[in-house]
Amino acid sequence: MTRAKSVAFHTLGCKLNFSETSTISRLLEKEGFVKKDFDEAADVYVINTCSVTDNADKECRQLVRRIQRRAPESLVVITGCYAQLKPREIAEIPGVDLVLGAAEKFNIADHIRELAKGDSAKICSCDIEEVHTFHASYSMNDRTRTFLKVQDGCDYNCSFCTIPMARGISRSDSITNVLGHARTLAASGVKEIVLTGVNLGDFGKGFEGGKKKEESFYELIQELDQVEGIERYRISSIEPNLLTNDIIEFVANSRRFMPHFHIPLQSGSNEILGLMRRRYRRELYAEKVAAIRQFMPHASIGVDVIVGFPSESDEHFKETYDFLHGLDVSYLHVFTYSERANTHALSIEPVVPVHLRHERNKMLRNLSHKKMQYFTEQHTGQIRKVLFESHEKEGMMEGYTDNYIRVTTPFRAEWGNRVVDWELR
Repeated sequence: MTRAKSVAFHTLGCKLNFSETSTISRLLEKEGFVKKDFDEAADVYVINTCSVTDNADKECRQLVRRIQRRAPESLVVITGCYAQLKPREIAEIPGVDLVLGAAEKFNIADHIRELAKGDSAKICSCDIEEVHTFHASYSMNDRTRTFLKVQDGCDYNCSFCTIPMARGISRSDSITNVLGHARTLAASGVKEIVLTGVNLGDFGKGFEGGKKKEESFYELIQELDQVEGIERYRISSIEPNLLTNDIIEFVANSRRFMPHFHIPLQSGSNEILGLMRRRYRRELYAEKVAAIRQFMPHASIGVDVIVGFPSESDEHFKETYDFLHGLDVSYLHVFTYSERANTHALSIEPVVPVHLRHERNKMLRNLSHKKMQYFTEQHTGQIRKVLFESHEKEGMMEGYTDNYIRVTTPFRAEWGNRVVDWELR
């Protein structure tokens, strides 16, 4: 390249993807690229894809078409889970120049150095079984909060999920490296770190220097709690069978880990959980919620749930609805099941009609609204610590309490990236 080029990014999907996009952005900036907003003209556009749902695939295609209309001479690079799962399909999208699989996305600078517009799309990928290395990542979009990736891949094989095929086996960073990143982030002014991974509770798996790692997520959070400068940690999501009572008690007594858990459930029916190949039953899930409430009555508890899984009858859905209705949780993230290629769920019948999937989604989203409203009202009049974000939007600013209640107030510059005592109203 004879001159500094500009690059713009768009991220689809999870917090893990955001952390990786941010890291790829910093890698290219070190190579002399100038970062632009995605809606601006740029020499290179990078789309980091998700493939958890069919919508993510469609959105990727729409973004490429948008770039083609705005900047037909710009290079278009696709990476992420969709790129690993269906590289040839992506390469056939008009306008795509480079497809990078899981092993190559952090080598992006090498790949685009000699890339020219007009050539047929280049695919740089390998079988996911060959991906064993861990690449550390963290987001740096603002100083208030960062997503720090500490684990990648998954050894579970849930019948609806493509993530093991897209990200490979479970593997982790070392505690020493994570602590180093945390100290770097603290020095840059970050106040809150959200720990992210595909299967976060599985932290500690993998090899280092040819030897099997012997570390655990519980050990990691104990060490992180000692890092000066970071005021808050959140655990992005953790499987119920990996959320030990030791972890719950530690968070309850920690100065820095927030009373906030996000625990995937997926279904409140044991029969459906079995078909999903989940590694727990609803009884265990209820026990974990009860344990959190015992130690932290004020904690926020979020739940992932899937509606419309194959063979989910009205009775199965009622089981899920009633279970969640009676469970002392704070909010739900509701996903509508969508068919994913090469998953076992495709062989399960009967298929739930799409209109029924959407109806069930709406019912659970309404339940989630009521849950969050009730949870917030329980804390009215309390003084809780709020970390306010630095940016202003229409004269307002927002932040979150320790237990994840969103607070909005007129903008005050001096409160940006500060923890403030706040009376909930």
